[in-house]
Amino acid sequence: MSKGIKIATIGGGSSYTPELVEGFIRHYDELPVRELWLVDVEVGQEKLEIVGNLAKRMIEKAGLPIDVHLTLDRTEALRDADFVTTQLRVGMLDARAKDERIPMKYGVLGQETNGAGGLFKGLRTIPVILDICRDMEELCPDAWLINFTNPAGMVTEAVLRYSSITKVVGLCNVPIGMEMGIAGLLDVDHSRVRIDFAGLNHMVYGLNVFLDGESVKDRVIELLSQPGQSSFVKNIDGMKWEPEFLRALNVLTCPYHNYYYKTDEMIAKDTKKAEEEGTRAEVVQKLESELFELYKDPDLSVKPPQLEDRGGAYYSDAAVRLITSIHTDRGDIQPVNVVNNGAIAGIPDESAVEVSCMITKEGPKPLNIGELPVQVQGLVQQIKSFERIAAEAAVTGDYEKAVLALAINPLTPSDTMAKQIVDDMMEAHKPWLPQFFQKAEV
Repeated sequence: MSKGIKIATIGGGSSYTPELVEGFIRHYDELPVRELWLVDVEVGQEKLEIVGNLAKRMIEKAGLPIDVHLTLDRTEALRDADFVTTQLRVGMLDARAKDERIPMKYGVLGQETNGAGGLFKGLRTIPVILDICRDMEELCPDAWLINFTNPAGMVTEAVLRYSSITKVVGLCNVPIGMEMGIAGLLDVDHSRVRIDFAGLNHMVYGLNVFLDGESVKDRVIELLSQPGQSSFVKNIDGMKWEPEFLRALNVLTCPYHNYYYKTDEMIAKDTKKAEEEGTRAEVVQKLESELFELYKDPDLSVKPPQLEDRGGAYYSDAAVRLITSIHTDRGDIQPVNVVNNGAIAGIPDESAVEVSCMITKEGPKPLNIGELPVQVQGLVQQIKSFERIAAEAAVTGDYEKAVLALAINPLTPSDTMAKQIVDDMMEAHKPWLPQFFQKAEV
């Protein structure tokens, strides 16, 4: 493709965009981006222009022939795109703050992608993503959809089940963050470490760890059992695992497993933090306002180091690594969210899983995992049931399915509480849930 590559980024006004631009600059020799279209909605126009102008300055400083376009017209951006990346937030951070605050009133977890918060982020987001898919079918049917929008697993599940887009990959920075963390733990370069990942988004396990091709899983688990080891991501204040539990589990956990194996402790910790500092969304709102003030500086032409506090570490590494490997048919191994197709036994073939894949020009080819270890299989299957029913509720606007989805989530104590929380959150998010309310008003 000597003509270069056209990339459309939906949610281009995100504070994360400089991460992505930095990645495109760094990997330009392998990934010759010709056009980068940053797209947002009207309410995000000011942020789009601030971020877009910083992106232009970064590219100008790098001396690269990448044309950056800023637009509110998604159609123009999608036409003939090679890759479409999505990093949007329906309802913005105000909606996230409600996802976190409302469940806390009921003494359950309030979190962006898990439990009630994850359900409602999915209910708001899936119809918008499917709308983008319909535009892609018409305007860029051969493009790859690289979705970074949370809840990434549920969104990928919905795209696979309810759209005709098959070239879709869900992406998360948690696995690459775990790889980087383990490399640091072993005091070696990241390139020497490989983890065999399997499970679901934010419910993924490291089944084995390799250093220079040799398994070092037992050594890593022993190191992780030592005092002071907890989470690998900034937006989760993780807790130390009991060494006996970790050794018996015999696989690597991801940071989000804190919510499932330490539920009461994490609720208490997050509630206390929310009272003292605000919820994570409220903290991020302050961080973002500071970031955008920095981005406005006409003399700034690099990604500011303060962006790392936002919680998106290795975002560009994961995104650009994936796009580059598809473009160059590299055949390396990366953990991504794709259609299962028999890779993990016990999960439907047509469902989305997060699993290590060989990345080729035809897309990711999942490694054949087979049965998950019995000690983790049940929890993964329960979360997959939750994701499937939540996706169905998002598409159909079926209120009862929304209640059912939350009731079967392991973080919800009872069906009665599930209904109460759904009712409360439906009302709070009414502007972003037309599929539920339009039907009710007919």
